[in-house]
Amino acid sequence: MDTLPSSSSTTTNDQFPILGTHHIEFYVGNAKQAAYYYQVAFGFSLVAYRGPETGTRDTVSYVLQQGKIRFVFTGALSPEHPVSNHVRLHGDGVKVLALWVEDAQKAFDTALANGAKAAQPLQTFSDHHGTVRTAAIHTYGETIHTFVECQQYTGPFMPGFITKETTFENHTPIGLQYVDHCVGNVELGRMNEWVSFYQDVMGFKLLVTFDDKDISTQYTALMSKVVANGNGYIKFPINEPAEGLKKSQIDEYLEFYQGAGVQHIAIATQNIIHTVDQLRRRGVEFLRVPNTYYDSLAQRVGNIKESIDELKRLNILVDRDEEGYLLQIFTKPVQDRPTVFFEIIQREGATSFGKGNFKALFEAIEREQELRGNL
Repeated sequence: MDTLPSSSSTTTNDQFPILGTHHIEFYVGNAKQAAYYYQVAFGFSLVAYRGPETGTRDTVSYVLQQGKIRFVFTGALSPEHPVSNHVRLHGDGVKVLALWVEDAQKAFDTALANGAKAAQPLQTFSDHHGTVRTAAIHTYGETIHTFVECQQYTGPFMPGFITKETTFENHTPIGLQYVDHCVGNVELGRMNEWVSFYQDVMGFKLLVTFDDKDISTQYTALMSKVVANGNGYIKFPINEPAEGLKKSQIDEYLEFYQGAGVQHIAIATQNIIHTVDQLRRRGVEFLRVPNTYYDSLAQRVGNIKESIDELKRLNILVDRDEEGYLLQIFTKPVQDRPTVFFEIIQREGATSFGKGNFKALFEAIEREQELRGNL
């Protein structure tokens, strides 16, 4: 899923043109501390703010940016606010996957005509930087897609926000570039329903299917389908649990998140060794695969430009498809509940999702589940 492409042109035959991802908004218990964590640990820069000082009396929002990625962390100032209710039920998590479109009204009307449920009618916001129009629809769980029309806006984020910069020194960027894909976990039996939603409502295409034979271990399994929009900037894998001997990672997520939601965000980098080295130095924890994973790596994936010793040191996984290879690694959950986590990915031509690493990855997840008593 690319973010903010350089060109604003759309493919003429795309039935639901999307220019990229505008932002991802998290509802959190303490927005100030969440924003600080992502600046220090992930190297984001603070670029905009909204709160009591700007006239918003019930919430605060911090906008962070690195490369083409924008994260918004929003917290409530009262226990009765809907943001507080969301955090009480789900913990810190993703509320909004905002999509950049040329015409918010048209996107909203088309989605509703195709069967979407409205979450927010068209709204227009203006200040001296210009005008932004937004509208939103519901997707799985309590997640929403906001359509953002902002081509003529020159401000730091949106009307209502002021420019705000990071005030400390140790937030150096670490090479994160854009959101590669965003994964949703849904309840047993509902994966196909949400795949159809993206196909019927937003004109997405089914990109790839993984069944419980592809994604399984001795104890657990899941099923997944990946949908993508017309220009390929937006990729949404949708997971559901499959029957297994023990509780799968999807079951654990659904239990602790109290329903369907965004499981992980995959962020692209051009130098995964540098990025992961920096993340580890800053205290970000990752899943671990055994060192034996690297014993036959060269035979499994062929020639790669990266040092296998460095990949082993940092515990980075590698997989190859017909188009090339990719490198990837997954963090542990980044909040107390075992829910949302991140994937760091570097693509060297590969367009797939690391199928060859599924078994090693899921065994690593199971070891963490067992430590938590949730396997």
